[in-house]
Amino acid sequence: MDFNLLYGILLAICAGIGTGTLAVPVKLMRKLQFEQFWFVGMLFGLIIIPWGFVWLTIPDPLGMYAQVGWKPLLIANLISIGWGIANVLFGICIIRIGAALTGAIMSGMSVSVGVTLPMIVKGGGQFKDAPGLLDPAGLAVLGGVAVMIAGVILCAVAGFGRDRAIVKGDQPPPPAAGGFLGGLIMAVLAGILAAGIGLSYVYGQAPIRDALKYSNVGDIPTDVAVWAAILFGGALVNVAYPAWLMTKHRSWSKLATCWPELLLAAELGAQIIVAIFLIGYSMLVLGVLGGPIGFGIQQTTQVVGNQAVGFFSGEWRGIHGKPRMQMFSAVAVLIGAVAILAYAQTLSR
Repeated sequence: MDFNLLYGILLAICAGIGTGTLAVPVKLMRKLQFEQFWFVGMLFGLIIIPWGFVWLTIPDPLGMYAQVGWKPLLIANLISIGWGIANVLFGICIIRIGAALTGAIMSGMSVSVGVTLPMIVKGGGQFKDAPGLLDPAGLAVLGGVAVMIAGVILCAVAGFGRDRAIVKGDQPPPPAAGGFLGGLIMAVLAGILAAGIGLSYVYGQAPIRDALKYSNVGDIPTDVAVWAAILFGGALVNVAYPAWLMTKHRSWSKLATCWPELLLAAELGAQIIVAIFLIGYSMLVLGVLGGPIGFGIQQTTQVVGNQAVGFFSGEWRGIHGKPRMQMFSAVAVLIGAVAILAYAQTLSR
């Protein structure tokens, strides 16, 4: 395994851990509701940090984006808006069909779309040379996706087993609110749209990089300039929805009463944007197949991170036997999926 492959894999793993442990600051909050901490976190993480960095490091950023042209920026933002909508649907689906099933469907659909599409419809820049699905590397990637989906399903089964184990006596678990079929459809749609975080980069980064190629701007400012532009649409969705909820619930005043938790919300936003930066950089380091492989590894380790947060936060306390073994087995399967994706990258050279 050469240095670039190892480095790219480690970056993607760190990105997955970053997104997979987002529940940690949320679990520490006691007063703020979703609409408050999500509004502050997304405003800080997806708008203030990247755009502040762009204005500090890029000479004449508006002129640079004008040089890129409106069409590639519009396409990338439409894709990222899908990711923003997926975040909203995620919260609705948890209420309708439960967290375990929602997480399994979204992860499986997201990795299926985000990994396979760049090998069918080629991306820009280095990603335009990605192998096809029927090439040896492409078949290996499909194998990794199949293993990952199996691991995600096993995670869901373990989650259902845990929920049954914590029910006391013969009392059945409370049913999920809302229509199950509608929630199922929304979860599938959310899983497809959630792949937009990776696809927006695969299809939108090349024109911006070309515009900055001869401006003596370093790799990090260039990558931040890419993400600031292509994620703007998704960022607006993530900020506008909780703002609408606070207006509906008349709860804006809570923002002025919970300063320590506002810092946690800001940390949440910073964690998200750093993880997003790592996703893009890992894709570049991993070469022509970096789009699908970087995204696939990030999604896989995100699921592992979710399980780790649940385990160490006490969600599995007192749960023994089959559900716990299924959870450990799911993690092992997901690690195997990462190994297969890494092997696929070596076949793309």
